[in-house]
Amino acid sequence: MSDAMSRIYLDFNASTPLAPQVRAAMAQMLEEPYGNPSSSHWAGTPARQAVEGARAKVARLLGCKQSEVVFTSGGSEANNHALKGVFFAAGRRGAHIITTQVEHPAIINPCRFLEKLGASVTYLPVDGYGCVDPDDVRKALRPESVLVSVMHANNEVGTIQPISEISRHLRGTGILLHTDAAQSVGKIESQVETLGVDLLSVAGHKLYGPKGVGALYVREGVFLEPLIHGAGHESGRRAGTENVLLNAALGVACEVAAKWIGMEPVRILRDY
Repeated sequence: MSDAMSRIYLDFNASTPLAPQVRAAMAQMLEEPYGNPSSSHWAGTPARQAVEGARAKVARLLGCKQSEVVFTSGGSEANNHALKGVFFAAGRRGAHIITTQVEHPAIINPCRFLEKLGASVTYLPVDGYGCVDPDDVRKALRPESVLVSVMHANNEVGTIQPISEISRHLRGTGILLHTDAAQSVGKIESQVETLGVDLLSVAGHKLYGPKGVGALYVREGVFLEPLIHGAGHESGRRAGTENVLLNAALGVACEVAAKWIGMEPVRILRDY
């Protein structure tokens, strides 16, 4: 193909371009604020305000409390934090995790790692459309089960999993439900209360934000062992000075997505 010819990029499941509003927000953040968000002086306060403003925007898109959003370096970290955080918080070998055979490697590989540490993992099969049967999840539950992790939308074939139905099987059991929503947030409705999840992973570059930033929704009252230990950043849930630039960018991406979310705009583009 000649460089002079225009190219059409359709691999938005792999990564999306930056929304113009996100690019503008990042340019502003490169100029200021430059203080440490954990500092209470004049240079740190604007940075803290930028981070918390971004957190509020992510929360609005997910339909959760601002305090339930933990910024991460991306979807993979969010998934690892959910899986490992629940396992280590359970504090026992033999803790049982249920997932599916079609999850992203950011779920499968942490599960394999946890098996080496004594976790028991059930990998459920899916049907010809790539969909897991919620009744199979119910049948796989054990007294030692601590977590079910099923992706919201599949990154290869687009199957949308019956998360809310799975959630109904877990009510009253004390077993947590996590969904890897990297492919769905910003594209289809992903409200945490509608889905009935306790944990949900977001990847910024899948919804017109930059690479290298994501978020983990953690339902109030759910305790996870931190994946990164250190100072008390992110309310003690993830150590490390907050990335003001990327967090602000993710917030704007979520704000933009909330204005057009749904498949109808995609259908219009397709038909056009």
